[in-house]
Amino acid sequence: MNSRPKVIIIGAGFAGLYAAQELAKSDVDVLLIDRNNFHTFTPLLYQVATCALDPSSIAYPVRTIFRTQESISFLLGDVTTIDYEQKSVTVETQSGEQQHHYDYLLLATGSITNYFGQEAIEKHAFGLKDLDDAIKLRHHILKLFELAAWSTDTAERDALTTLVVVGGGPTGLETAGALYELYNHVLKQEYNTVEPKMRARVILLEAMDNLLAVYPERLQRAAKKQLESLGVEVMLNAKVSDVTPNQVVLADGRIIHSHTLVWSAGVQASPIVKMLDVETVRGGRLPVLPTMQVAEREGIYAAGDLTYLEDSDGKPYPQLIPVAKQQGILAAKNMLRQQRGETLGEFSYSDRGIMATIGRSRAVAWLFYRVQLTGFLAWLAWLFLHLVVLMGFRNRLSVFISWVWNYLTYDRSVRLILNNEEQGGERNDEADQQAA
Repeated sequence: MNSRPKVIIIGAGFAGLYAAQELAKSDVDVLLIDRNNFHTFTPLLYQVATCALDPSSIAYPVRTIFRTQESISFLLGDVTTIDYEQKSVTVETQSGEQQHHYDYLLLATGSITNYFGQEAIEKHAFGLKDLDDAIKLRHHILKLFELAAWSTDTAERDALTTLVVVGGGPTGLETAGALYELYNHVLKQEYNTVEPKMRARVILLEAMDNLLAVYPERLQRAAKKQLESLGVEVMLNAKVSDVTPNQVVLADGRIIHSHTLVWSAGVQASPIVKMLDVETVRGGRLPVLPTMQVAEREGIYAAGDLTYLEDSDGKPYPQLIPVAKQQGILAAKNMLRQQRGETLGEFSYSDRGIMATIGRSRAVAWLFYRVQLTGFLAWLAWLFLHLVVLMGFRNRLSVFISWVWNYLTYDRSVRLILNNEEQGGERNDEADQQAA
């Protein structure tokens, strides 16, 4: 019989991936489960959505990552049940259900878009949490511009080319800036024979009175100024109250006629946490001990966006990639320590700062929470960091070449519109029918 400890990791995001890499060095068997056979570099999803990058440039096959690690197996499927008493996981695969037992379990399934219970927004808005979301949004935008090119109704044409982004965090800023650059650098030139001339609006809505809430005031002002200099309309204290396929209604009664709403106003923990029968906290997050263990659930650890853990100041750790990476590594190390009967380590976050890109040569960065950068220098820092963290040399090279090409030529070459079956989105079909 095989006496090696069995570890199951659910989720091939940053927390799960780095945990598996840590465990690969030890005498354990690891089963990594995910519904996709690839790892996605989520910070660049907005660049796929805005035609700057090919989807394959930010996705890397899980089996390729661990091809030389005999102790790590991969299973493609959806986890349907976690039996924490019998220490087993049930997975729905293409060939049917499979049940796997574990000695240690790591939940690392991340987060999903939070619509705060607003059904209309959930039905009509576009999220940007995975590769499918990015591709659907890309197709939708390109199709609407094609519709607008043949529309004889000026008001309808304007609605087709008005793009609304909700959320003043890094994702919202990056998406809004990239959408305007897509229009200004590419689409405007390609539809220049259309009469009357087409124009596009990109509107960023933020419910609070500032952007980038956790950043210093100087960087908040700089981000807003850079967005507006690019051409994005920034509306603060603008809360969305209702959404239909062709308009966005604000709480103060203002109406924006648009067929495109990108929602980046919040996230909530993956619903898999409900399988543990543990009381969750804000955003559905799963409380964990500083050791990354789930209290009263023997052998179960959690890491990344789905967890809730407070720092020494009583503030929850942010749902960021560096946090997920470090928590995943600690969880893996603590499993091994627990197996050896050693004292478990506690989480201590090594924080190098935060940054957000706004567009071409526009960004803000707060490095080590001491150095504040704006503009071109912040943009270079953002580019360098993302290239370093991106998985796989081929992907790094592909992204670097695409960035250089886009910078020199102002081109966005990934502008293919696939058929609806390949897009696979009800939201796309409904919006396109309404636009037509």
